[in-house]
Amino acid sequence: MFDQGPHTVLRRDGVCLILKTPEREMPQVEYWGRDFGVDAEESALAALDAMTLKDTPPNKPDASWRPSLLPQGAEAWAGRPGLEAHRGCAPVFVRWTSVSSRTVDDGNGIAITAEDAVNHVRLELMLAIQSGGLVTVDRRVANTDADAAEPLTVNWLDATLPVPRRVDTLTQFTGRWPLEKQPSTTAMPVGSITRDCRRGKTGHDSPWMFILTDGAPRWSQGEVWACHLAWSGNQTYRLDNLPAHEPVLGAGELLGPGEIRLAIGETYEAPTVCFSYSDGGLDGMAARFHDWLRAAPGRVDPAAKPRPFTLNTWEAVYFDHDEATLMRLADRAAAVGVERFVLDDGWFHLRRDDSKGLGDWVVDPAVWPNGLDGLAGHVHGLGMEFGLWFEPEMVNLDSDLYREHPDWVLAAPEAVPYREDISYRNQYVLDLANPDAYAHVHGQMAELIGRLGVDYIKWDHNREVTEPLHDGRYGLHEQTEACYRLFDQLRAEFPGLEIESCSSGGARTDAGILLHADRIWGSDSNDPRDRVDIQRWTELIVPPEMIGAHVGPSPAHSTGRATDLSYRAAISLEGCSGFEWNILECPDEQVKQLRSFVALYKELRGLLHTGRVMHADMRDPSLRARGVANADRTHAVWVVASVDNLRDALVDRLHVGGLDPERVYRVRQRREIGESKWGWITPQWLTAARGEDGFTVSGRLLEQVGLQLPNLWPMQAIALEFEAE
Repeated sequence: MFDQGPHTVLRRDGVCLILKTPEREMPQVEYWGRDFGVDAEESALAALDAMTLKDTPPNKPDASWRPSLLPQGAEAWAGRPGLEAHRGCAPVFVRWTSVSSRTVDDGNGIAITAEDAVNHVRLELMLAIQSGGLVTVDRRVANTDADAAEPLTVNWLDATLPVPRRVDTLTQFTGRWPLEKQPSTTAMPVGSITRDCRRGKTGHDSPWMFILTDGAPRWSQGEVWACHLAWSGNQTYRLDNLPAHEPVLGAGELLGPGEIRLAIGETYEAPTVCFSYSDGGLDGMAARFHDWLRAAPGRVDPAAKPRPFTLNTWEAVYFDHDEATLMRLADRAAAVGVERFVLDDGWFHLRRDDSKGLGDWVVDPAVWPNGLDGLAGHVHGLGMEFGLWFEPEMVNLDSDLYREHPDWVLAAPEAVPYREDISYRNQYVLDLANPDAYAHVHGQMAELIGRLGVDYIKWDHNREVTEPLHDGRYGLHEQTEACYRLFDQLRAEFPGLEIESCSSGGARTDAGILLHADRIWGSDSNDPRDRVDIQRWTELIVPPEMIGAHVGPSPAHSTGRATDLSYRAAISLEGCSGFEWNILECPDEQVKQLRSFVALYKELRGLLHTGRVMHADMRDPSLRARGVANADRTHAVWVVASVDNLRDALVDRLHVGGLDPERVYRVRQRREIGESKWGWITPQWLTAARGEDGFTVSGRLLEQVGLQLPNLWPMQAIALEFEAE
């Protein structure tokens, strides 16, 4: 019966979950939030039951006492069920005839096994608090009916957690190419609502997260409950705000019609859903994701291998490949301190534009008569890593691959070729769930990686996946898993190989891909005005060392907006920095500035890529302030940037977090990014910070009183360093 049985208390890194584990019922979450030190003894927890139950047993209300971890109509739950399935035309309404649970992971998780002996369904659910306090939920459902004439078809299998009734604000995201991660904050909607993404990948306009708060979310303070699906295919985010229950927050994979049909003994494993609670605002919520991703198996430790400063050739030469020019570009790159040189699109068979060649991962002798061996050897000889662009999941109709294997396209035959009035980048999706297609792509990539000594892959995914038909069935789940498998296989075969996930910019930037890739490309926009916001919202989940953030030319190719190099450099410091630029065109004075900036990046990256990320809540909507501080609070770097005309003549103060109030700090403006511009009035502390000795002040004053900022002109930034004396 509801709310019977013992409690299970999970607590880790400031987060607490309290569950009731009744017999023959799915466990229910009684509390999820700040770990306030509640006594885990049953006698003490009985008071929690009495305080939170909406009725007194043995009375029988018409709505469930509490939603379970997998809410269903059989529990008197009127919202979206956690599991929807059917056999043939008959719906399957699960009723658990036995439920067992046990604590795992040194008491940080609970493993639940539920059996429905009537409908012959088994569910395994694992809920765990990961290091850093992030909660993850994994689910697996199996068909156990040996006599059924029809398979068990799963329509969806979500993961949910309840949040307090007091939350009243929902923040989610939208966007476009190249303006991803645009937040939308609204009043909490009522009823059971879902938001889907059907682009076959995370998508530029993905909801990406659901964030619930009491009032508008703030960066440095306030409680936050958030949900993110760690999956790179189609997705559903859900919110059930019903009159009889606490709101329920969750997500799950958006499955296609009949996509998951389980024969006897077969299992569907749903993607991981991540839940992050914080009582320290959005920054506290993001820190839990950062800790989790930084600790994931196979991740590169930026302290052990600093993140290389990268030059990518796309905006330098586009499709216009010439060996001599690219070798000169490599020479210039090495001279200014670049550590990784990446040859982008245009090197393979027939690839003079975006209409040909995808799928033929062989070097085009018409453009590279000597192959890529010379360039790769030259780059390595200069002491740089060599990177190469691929789009392994795609194929052009004008390719040898398609001419030989038209059946390898992930689509119905009548959908190829597609409508003449829709381009979809002139390309189609290659069915990587087809073992032969997978082997072809893997073989061609592996041959080049091994022969050229490729250190790094920029892995692109430019087309949306529509009508994904594999062997007569909807095949997006298998396609996504095949992509992950290819990432993992290549990294296992070539130790040290790193892979960046790019998808027309930031259209595949979820935590799912980051369990297989080493970094993501935040956006195809290198306009720093747009990038400063794209990056700050992207790093709600993604640590900065995993976000490619390059300096491009001015004006920007995506907006036509011109900005100073100092501004572009300052915003690039907020991620994994590099150039997306033909720096052969730079005059000598600018080359000198580039060299100075690269040296600054190398000096500071040990902090920037391992520390705690913070954002100041600024009153002026035209100001952005972001900092990173190390764990012992002795070193921090903040970048303050304007995105428009500032509202007032007296500008906000910067309240510097992440420091020790009892210590004294030396503050310096790092002018290696180039000179910044502001009005004719300069605050006294900043005059000192621009000098050789800097400005000294206590951490307490920096946090409590703050630094009076200058009246920055539009699209200007200053970089400030704080070091303990």
